Formats: sequence, structure tokens, C-alpha cells
Amino acid sequence: MTRRSRRILPATLTALALLAVSVVVAVSAVQLALGETPLLSYEAVAGRLHDTTWSSREVAVAGWVVAVVGVLLFLVAVVPGRARTAALDQHTAVSLRGLRNAVRLAAHVDGVESAAVKASRRRVKAVVRTRRSVADGLGDTVRAAVENRVGEFAFARPPQVVVRVKELRSTP
Repeated sequence: MTRRSRRILPATLTALALLAVSVVVAVSAVQLALGETPLLSYEAVAGRLHDTTWSSREVAVAGWVVAVVGVLLFLVAVVPGRARTAALDQHTAVSLRGLRNAVRLAAHVDGVESAAVKASRRRVKAVVRTRRSVADGLGDTVRAAVENRVGEFAFARPPQVVVRVKELRSTP
């Protein structure tokens, strides 16, 4: 199970554009039905369209704009988004955010001031910071703790664990 990112922005923009057109048409139709002057005059629109020829610049520009927007919306729909989960088995998965948080907590072993973690389906990278002047063995300790925590998830394909230790400079 691989969850992909949602396409909220293009869907929202398309829905808002269609809603705006629908509202203008509906308001104009109600105004015509009530015998009032419509917001968008049918005669003005029909006259403008009737006077426009297929070879006019406005038709070409409108055609290109509609074509470009259509291609962009098609590409947004077809191209897959980033995976948000990592597979545990065939039917279950863990969110990458949950994995990142669990690994960050596991990386806080004795001597670690802070930990930053990046998690993907293939790799978990932990960068830990320490104030120790000698950080020998700290990377191995953090790696063991992170690998133990990653092992608890029982991934179908366990991610590679990469640990980097940075020494914080103390200011005198």
C-alpha cells in the first residue's frame, strides 16, 4: 500500500473556476426569469461570439490558454505524487512522518544534544549533534539504537540506516 500525496491545489482551483462560472450563469438565468437586467447579458455574449471569426487572435489565444491548462491538469493527474508511507507487509504501511518521529526519539542516546532525521522508503538518515569533545563510538551507539527501532517496524524491505555525528562547537 503506497499512499500518494493529494492534489488539493489544482482540484481546488479547478473547482473554484467552475463554481465562479456556474454562479454567474445561475445569477443571470434567475435575473432573466424574474424579468430584470441580467448580470451577464445573453445578447451581448451571443453578439460578441457571432462577430468573432475562427481566424481571429482572441480565438487563438483562448484556444492556447485552454489547451495549456488542460495539459497541466492532465499531467498533475497522471504524474504520481511522493510516497507518504513505507510498506510493512502487503496490506499495512507506516507513515514516513511516524517513522521519522520514532527514529528521532530512538536517536536520543546518552551524549546526543539533538537529532534530525530524514526518512524515505529506502533510507533513514539521522544527523545527531553532541557537545562531547570526543565522539568516538557515539555514531555506532546511535546506529544500533536506530537500527533496533527500525527493526521493530518489520518492514517488507528495511531501509538503509545512515548516521552522521556532528560536534557542536562550544563558545568560550
